[in-house]
Amino acid sequence: MSLTVTGTFDDGAAYVVRITGRADRPVIGSHRVAALVAHYVGRPVRISPTGPQRTLEPSDKDAVLAVLREHTHVVQEGPGASRRASLPRT
Repeated sequence: MSLTVTGTFDDGAAYVVRITGRADRPVIGSHRVAALVAHYVGRPVRISPTGPQRTLEPSDKDAVLAVLREHTHVVQEGPGASRRASLPRT
C-alpha cells in the first residue's frame, strides 16, 4: 500500500506525492521530490531524530519518508492523506 505525503520545499513550492515502495519509482507525483530521493539513494538517512540510521534504498518507504521529513516541511502523511491539505502561508 502506498503512502501519501503533502509538504512544501524551503522555497514554498508545494508537493503531493505517493511513496510507492517500488525500487524503480519510489515516489509518484513530483519530479522534484523524485530527484531529491534519487540524490540520497545509497546514503545514510536517520529514520527518526534519535532512531536508527539506514542506507536509503528506493524501495524502503520509511527511509524515503525520512528524507522528505529531513529536507522538506511535511504537512500531512498517511495512507489517506488529503490531496487538498492546507499548506502554511508565508
